[in-house]
Amino acid sequence: MAGACCKCLVSLSAFKRSLSVAAPRGCGSTSPPRSLPPGWRLGERGLLEAARPSSALRHAGFYRQTSFFCLSCQESMSDSLRTCYLYLNQTSRSFAAVIQALDGELRHAVCIFYLVLRALDTVEDDMTIPLDKKVPMLNDFHTYLYQEEWCFTESQEKDRQVLEDFPTISLEFRNLAQEYRDVISDICHRMGVGMAEFLEKNVGSMKEWDQYCHYVAGLVGIGLSQLFSASQLEDPEVGKDTELANSMGLFLQKTNIIRDYLEDTQEGRAFWPQEAWSQFAGRLEDLAQSEKLEKALSCLNLLVTDALRHVPDVIAYLSRLRNQSVFNFCAIPQVMAIATLSTCYNNPMVFQGVVKIRKGQAVTLMMEATNMRAVQTIIMQYSQEILQKVSLNDPSRDKTLHILAVIREKSALSQSSLPSRTHHLSPMYLSAAMLLAALSWQYLSTTAAQAQGTGDMPGQ
Repeated sequence: MAGACCKCLVSLSAFKRSLSVAAPRGCGSTSPPRSLPPGWRLGERGLLEAARPSSALRHAGFYRQTSFFCLSCQESMSDSLRTCYLYLNQTSRSFAAVIQALDGELRHAVCIFYLVLRALDTVEDDMTIPLDKKVPMLNDFHTYLYQEEWCFTESQEKDRQVLEDFPTISLEFRNLAQEYRDVISDICHRMGVGMAEFLEKNVGSMKEWDQYCHYVAGLVGIGLSQLFSASQLEDPEVGKDTELANSMGLFLQKTNIIRDYLEDTQEGRAFWPQEAWSQFAGRLEDLAQSEKLEKALSCLNLLVTDALRHVPDVIAYLSRLRNQSVFNFCAIPQVMAIATLSTCYNNPMVFQGVVKIRKGQAVTLMMEATNMRAVQTIIMQYSQEILQKVSLNDPSRDKTLHILAVIREKSALSQSSLPSRTHHLSPMYLSAAMLLAALSWQYLSTTAAQAQGTGDMPGQ
């Protein structure tokens, strides 16, 4: 079973070359961290694997800016914190860039939050750990944050270095301010309990789908929102409104699950809710049969419609944000998600191969999603694209049309009531947006060269 951050957290190898690494602590390991094969989903494969190199981004100035950005972030870091950032870049893709663009101490808190949840997720994903050992580990994982030497050396997962060198991560966790530690420990505890619950439980009803997505992604949104408020970069209401924060996570997670149908079923994983697919097929994997294409598309459209119901909450959440770095961090994955849903809607390729948004499209979205008006325009654009694909015979047609109308109304109301953020953008933040695009081009250039030599194999 794929776990928490796996579908909504993301590795940018561009940073690796500028990070110096201390020897990992604990567990007797003295070798430097290893580079891992890329993996994971929407925020990861969908966010950056989807970008197309643009000649406009190749100017050498961007690479000088990249090096300056990375090095300046590390000037005052301890060796252990630098190691944590290396692990961030090894185990994440697109979020590695936006995390490191966050302001002040929030950057470190979110980095550690990510690594703690990645370690928890690695335990949950490791099918070689017997259940009688895994369940207690998941339930108790939050307590390991305060055990200086705790580590786990038996994992076979590709991200196992975050478990083998957990003492380095937990050390930096304990170095955080109390308000950050409280949030991270609480979310880790709740997520571990939820993961343990679903280890031997399939996603049956639509309500259980929401519950599973809450455990593995909604809690991430809630925790991040509480960190934003604890940093005082955002108002207290951002951290207190858990319903909106939960929707942010559910929208991303459901998009990942929908898009990754074929990969998941081929590897024996089932995340589409039985209540949905059982209306159209006897088994989930039967939807991939060519003779069942019409029913498969009906099931797909039903789930896309369900995911779209979170978009009004996404708009409301993003409208509250005031810090530019936090806004970029939150907005980019959301616009990527609605672009991905638009590509998936009524698309037979979901059952036949890999569904990706165009690479140039992804880079454009990353550069444009820097203010609320632009984000609302993007949401309206892809909502209209979905509307044009709605079939007269689709069983979910009425529900789809209704939620699209709600999204249009919410976007229009928000645009009329909120001042434009554009005039607040400083050259530094515009440069940051360009930097993200440059990093995506650099990453894609590297992975494209690797793909030519090894074949374009989708990551897990």
